[in-house]
Amino acid sequence: MGIQRDRVRFNVGGRVFETTATTLANAGRNSFFGAMFDENWSLKSEATITEHFIDRNPDCFAVILDLLRTGELYIPANVPEKLVYREALFYGVLDHVREAKWGPFDGNRLRLARSMTGRAPGDGTAIRAGPDGGCCVVHGSMVHVYDWIMEEHPPINLDYQRVNDAGWIDSGKIVISACERLGRGDGGLGLFNASNGELGFKFNVCHENQAKSFTAGALSFSSDYKLFSSCKGRSNEYGIGVWDQVTGKQTDFFYEPPGWSLGDADKLQWLHGANCLLVATLFPRKDNCYISLLDFRAKTMVWSWSDIGAPISDERRVRDAIAMEETSSVCVVNEYEDLGFMDLRSSAGSVRWSSRSRLMKGGKMPDEPCYPKLALHEGQLFSSMNDCVSVFCGPDWVLTSRLRRSYGGSICDFSIGGDRLFALHSEENVFDVWETPPPPIL
Repeated sequence: MGIQRDRVRFNVGGRVFETTATTLANAGRNSFFGAMFDENWSLKSEATITEHFIDRNPDCFAVILDLLRTGELYIPANVPEKLVYREALFYGVLDHVREAKWGPFDGNRLRLARSMTGRAPGDGTAIRAGPDGGCCVVHGSMVHVYDWIMEEHPPINLDYQRVNDAGWIDSGKIVISACERLGRGDGGLGLFNASNGELGFKFNVCHENQAKSFTAGALSFSSDYKLFSSCKGRSNEYGIGVWDQVTGKQTDFFYEPPGWSLGDADKLQWLHGANCLLVATLFPRKDNCYISLLDFRAKTMVWSWSDIGAPISDERRVRDAIAMEETSSVCVVNEYEDLGFMDLRSSAGSVRWSSRSRLMKGGKMPDEPCYPKLALHEGQLFSSMNDCVSVFCGPDWVLTSRLRRSYGGSICDFSIGGDRLFALHSEENVFDVWETPPPPIL
């Protein structure tokens, strides 16, 4: 019989494993095993005639080899999970492990994967999902950073400057907006390393060719590497600043028009199709609500809505807003989780309210309820209310499911990214991680 050139033998830490080229090819070109193949994905001759010795953990190798064979991740009770992650990093297959841990995001199939408790009590203000399944939590003047296995990295400490917002440029970089400290010229925006918390550079605002100190607020990012932030300065630097994410250079500034509010914005959202920025300044930051679409190319406000002059009750007070490009509308929510909709194609700007959330009335309201927040992800609408997150689907936005747990109190913020949903609770310094189970193999 001739030599079977499809079979490969490994000696890992004294244990012998035998597998096939097909299994190893599943690891990909950039993995530890990719070097065993030529440009046509055929095993190199030396890969089939020798036993390859690897001085690594054999138990973890067995888990990784089974993952490459089946696409499923099974970790025996006697093998520490973090040790498997470390070995997967060595072999260059950490992405395969992450993909096997949870499936593609579906709000109606989410399950509570774990809850994380921070070291400081309460007062978390914002949570932001990272692109690879990690997250960061804003807590006063600090930002706590977690990778996708929920290992906490060194925190980002701004030395008593209150953090207003945070956002991920990629899995290794975080932008943080902070309040100006009078007399010190601090504040504004900074780019930080997510792994070690070190400052890379600051994003400056220039007014009349002079750099100005300012307070940065809400953040948004575009696919062409632009960074947007609401800004408040001491002179005329009220409005929305624009920077290049890569170089940190300011590229534009939309000054706040008289009688409107941009510099105090609670939310920014870049609309890729319309090439415009949604800016929402909401109660209670301001006595009135201001929602607008800005076109930076023409320096114009192409659509706007405000409740100035309208009779306002708590049931009609807008607490959050989000644009939905597919339906050319803006969705808003009040403190009772009633949804309202405005047509972006109409200049009238009236709100059409619906009351689907009345299904949950009658429950006990928390002592310190949080204002609802909205998110839109792949055709599903999400709204937080008290201690749960509601999911709405379909053309009529029907309530289809709710995510709830009892520990931690009201949800003050939530975020979706990396195929996970993170929910931050207000009464205890705890956040939940929700995942969609991986699809069944059979």
